[in-house]
Amino acid sequence: MYPPAHPTTHPSAKHHTARPRQLPAPVGAVLSRLPAYPGSVLLVTALNLALARHLPADVLALLLHRKLRIEVRDARVAFDFAWNGQRFAPCSPARPGGAAEAAGAPSASQATNAPTTPNAPDLTISASAHDFVLLAQRQQDPDTLFFSRRLSMQGDTELGLVVKNALDALELPVLDPAQWAPRAVLARLFPKP
Repeated sequence: MYPPAHPTTHPSAKHHTARPRQLPAPVGAVLSRLPAYPGSVLLVTALNLALARHLPADVLALLLHRKLRIEVRDARVAFDFAWNGQRFAPCSPARPGGAAEAAGAPSASQATNAPTTPNAPDLTISASAHDFVLLAQRQQDPDTLFFSRRLSMQGDTELGLVVKNALDALELPVLDPAQWAPRAVLARLFPKP
């Protein structure tokens, strides 16, 4: 059925017009002051444990030495990492725009998709913390978030499509609670020969 002509007359209209969840501004302000590198280490650890072994060889070959950035808009943090041929590894953040870029504000290079430093990311994926969690749990489709402007990708378009398609092809959610139980994590860290 089609939605009613006037959304305010429908009982669930408030649900459809609600703003996406965001971290409170004071939380974002605190998080934006934290150094990015430790967060990148935590992110790549999670990626290596949950995702790396599921990615096909052709995707990993395309990712080789390509710098990726995950920007969490409402937290005003960005995490840089790359595939080094063996695992995902953290990278030092590129800071051509100074503190404003580190705090999550788009720089001139991001606005034009033209890197201004040699270590600028090849691909930047931006969303809110809540939307990243929904994506990781496979509760939200990346295309839906992209077309509603809640998810954005800047940089190498081909790389962005390959990453999106590879993630779409995965069968299991990355943040499956059973997958992060201590026994399951230890089994992945120390596989039996």
